[in-house]
Amino acid sequence: MGALTVRVLFFASLRETVCEDALEVRLPSGATVADLRTLLGERLSGEGARAIADGDVRVAVNQRLLQSPDARLAAGDEVAFLPPITGG
Repeated sequence: MGALTVRVLFFASLRETVCEDALEVRLPSGATVADLRTLLGERLSGEGARAIADGDVRVAVNQRLLQSPDARLAAGDEVAFLPPITGG
């Protein structure tokens, strides 16, 4: 089985807590967003990494918000992690 590479972007407070703007991540073919979350939770540190791994942040793939962590990723996808937005 082959591999794929995706570009991962971190926004707002996540960028600060994981100390990264963007990463190139290599995953096995057939990997899902849930697989990427797990990998990032292991690779990164801090509160942001835990929030990503635990599913506490929104995810967009190729600028479309996802509803399911089971979405499969393809080579060249851009995956953005977005912290919750609060207001009042």
